[in-house]
Amino acid sequence: MTAAAVSVDRNDVAQYVDSFFLVLIILVIAAVAISWYQNVRGSIPHNRPLRAVTGFVEETTAPLLNGLRRVVPPIGAGGMSIDLSPMICLMLLFVLRAVVVGLING
Repeated sequence: MTAAAVSVDRNDVAQYVDSFFLVLIILVIAAVAISWYQNVRGSIPHNRPLRAVTGFVEETTAPLLNGLRRVVPPIGAGGMSIDLSPMICLMLLFVLRAVVVGLING
């Protein structure tokens, strides 16, 4: 293999970073869906593969969402409060994605 065959340019790095942000966005949306399901049904069925996937999603998104929850508490009172942290997290991820990928592309 020659050096030219394995070279990485700015566009490749930008695509990788763009894909990374896309995966984070999908994980946040999945965390919201899992949260809604747990609120409606009570708990997730006892299925090992399903528990592994939901555990991965929750552990991956928890640092992002919990950090925002410290800054922006839920709006409302009691069981009727609305958690805005996933929406704010998604907006921040979309903006960061555009800025970072734009900077890498030049």
